Amino acid sequence: MKKILLALFFTTSLMAQDFTPLYPAGVPNSKPVVNKQSAVKGKDGIERISKVSIPTYRFFPAAISKEPRTCVIICPGGGYRILASSHEGYDIAAKFNEIGVSALVLCYRLPEDSAQIEKKYAPLQDAQSAIALVRTNATKWNIDPAKVGIMGFSAGGHLAATASTHFNKDYTGIHAGVNLRPDFSILLYPVISVRPFGHGGSSLSLLGKNPTEEELALFSNEEQVNAQTPKAFLVHAADDMAVPLKNSLIYAERLTANKVPVDLHVYAKGGHGFGLNNKTTSGDLWFDRLTTWLKANQLL
Repeated sequence: MKKILLALFFTTSLMAQDFTPLYPAGVPNSKPVVNKQSAVKGKDGIERISKVSIPTYRFFPAAISKEPRTCVIICPGGGYRILASSHEGYDIAAKFNEIGVSALVLCYRLPEDSAQIEKKYAPLQDAQSAIALVRTNATKWNIDPAKVGIMGFSAGGHLAATASTHFNKDYTGIHAGVNLRPDFSILLYPVISVRPFGHGGSSLSLLGKNPTEEELALFSNEEQVNAQTPKAFLVHAADDMAVPLKNSLIYAERLTANKVPVDLHVYAKGGHGFGLNNKTTSGDLWFDRLTTWLKANQLL
């Protein structure tokens, strides 16, 4: 695959300055472009990164311990158009650190015909490379290579689910011999499918206006589930008008049909994009439920 190494820069974000290039030797599946990536914090306090053509990551190590830690790769959402990098990224990583879990926030490429040779594969390539990176650095980062999970919100949930159902093929072509299967997945109001009940904006960004039936089947992750798909923890609100609850329901159904363990937590209200705090359920925090699930699965 064609590779290119470009200078990396960000604007208006102090947090983003701590990010490291995911591919120091060159980005696979790339075209020569001027890097226009920017990160802006809105009035709502949410940082949004746009025009990501050079993927990066920020590692949040848990406190030093004698035993290797679990690590979660976090994929922020944003419809494959932006990355909601603060409340679906840094804030989540900090919360994991509080319970002794390391985290890696992935600033994955946003699909763009002008920046990638085949844009539909770019986010998945980056997710697979993040998994490979964590396992390759497991000893250095004090991580148990058998406890590497992936997490995603909204379109980031689609990416996490894609990585969880497409691990038998190395889409980068550069990770020979590396285990690319996540050991577990955590999906928050995820886009699971690119069929009509999924999320039209995410599908359009990833596949364009006229996807083929083959592309629709490949990236509709409910159709790719099998007995080897990793166990999952899902959270969704029934009143989500952006990404219908059906996405989580059908993924949980397919996992169950394949005898893959799944926890599904459905809130009556909460809408879409609530991050850590569903304001309609102040007495019930999904992260507390997740902590219990991690303990039950010997990940804590």
